[in-house]
Amino acid sequence: MSFLTRRIAIDREIGHVEGHGLKPTLGWPHLIALGVGAIVGTGIYVLPGEAAGLAGPGMMLSFLIAGAVCAAAALCYAEMATLMPRAGSAYTYSYAVMGETVAWIVGWSLILEYTVVCAAVAVGWAGYASALILGWAPAFPQALLKGPESGGVVNLPAVVIALLVAGLLALGTRESARVNFVLVLVKLVALAGFIILALPAFNVAHFTPFMPEGFFAREVDGVKMGVMGAASIIFFAFYGFDAISTASEETKNPARDLTIGIVGSMLLCTLIYMAVAAAAIGAMPPAEFAKSSEPLSFIIRSLGHPGAAGMIALAAVIAMPTVIMVFMYGQTRVFFAMARDGLLPRGLARVHSRLGTPVVVTLFTGVIAAVLGGVLPLGRIVSVANAGTLAAFIATAMAMMLLRRREPARPRRFKTPLWWLVGPFAVLGCAYLFAGLSTFTMIVFVIWNLVGLGLYLLYGRTRSDLARA
Repeated sequence: MSFLTRRIAIDREIGHVEGHGLKPTLGWPHLIALGVGAIVGTGIYVLPGEAAGLAGPGMMLSFLIAGAVCAAAALCYAEMATLMPRAGSAYTYSYAVMGETVAWIVGWSLILEYTVVCAAVAVGWAGYASALILGWAPAFPQALLKGPESGGVVNLPAVVIALLVAGLLALGTRESARVNFVLVLVKLVALAGFIILALPAFNVAHFTPFMPEGFFAREVDGVKMGVMGAASIIFFAFYGFDAISTASEETKNPARDLTIGIVGSMLLCTLIYMAVAAAAIGAMPPAEFAKSSEPLSFIIRSLGHPGAAGMIALAAVIAMPTVIMVFMYGQTRVFFAMARDGLLPRGLARVHSRLGTPVVVTLFTGVIAAVLGGVLPLGRIVSVANAGTLAAFIATAMAMMLLRRREPARPRRFKTPLWWLVGPFAVLGCAYLFAGLSTFTMIVFVIWNLVGLGLYLLYGRTRSDLARA
């Protein structure tokens, strides 16, 4: 069978090879917490400022559009995840439906997505952490709080948090999930507090003009944007549910829990985002908080609640690392699945006998995220992360539709409703958002995948399990 088309069996037993099996320890509450932990983070604490500068009050529509595309993709993920409850997410689905070469491209794109997201959230977290650090220690060298492009030397807080999260993940999945659950509650309480304090200052006049840059109007590299352009950026704010699918193999009851986790977290987070965005715009004209690295705290501070602003910043510092945790978890599981299939060195799929986690891959991911977060600015990192995610979403929707046509009678624990409509909407929506990304992002994405294909042709093509079968 040609390496271009060879596929793994959908019903293939994983065969828990000694040292390469993951323990099923997660239930649906853990999965919803993983989803909320990933989705509600930098996207809502930091990106409202970025979105406001690109679309003004129209960012409400940007959130809605990005959320609709992600919701369609989430339904496709729910069907495929319950059909193939194995580590690897979109990589695994592509391998079973579209073949090894496509699977490699998707897996390699996922590695880019998850690693870069970890770095992006570390930078977003560092914006809040730096404000607290300077509040407590005004003499702290500011050159150690910003990357080179922002006039500093290294973003030290971003480096430290990436390494700390990697260390926690290496200690165990269930332990990490418990910490994530608690921190998600802290995050939700802080956002509820923001809404409560912002609502008394609500002024409907702040929503006019609603779309100062228009709906479709773009420019991208020269900035400007508009509603759809902003949607391409704040799309970053919604994904995270795909990380849940990487936990398939570690879920106690995949048939039930994965659907609840993926769809439930997506719906809950969409409601949270819309409420927070509306409260932010109502409390202050978007142009005023657009340039802040901590827009929610900035708004509350401007409304005369410095103590509450400090608490929101503190909650962000405490809880935003959950986003890094979930995406770093997702990256290590994709990396693990590719290594276990032989496309990457099998030694990377080695699971620690006592901790039950792929320690080497986890720590390696932490180091890479720390390096990227230490030197790159948030906006550039976010756009690069979006490219890998959009590719994975398209691949999952395509896998769902192809399998529906190829094997319509196959039993499915969860079926994407109106799949013939939801699937194409997810593909076309993601393709449109991809077209709105910057030239820099597309160049990085292409170069990354060219390097990846070279690695696959030199190594994975001849060493995968299917190549040896």
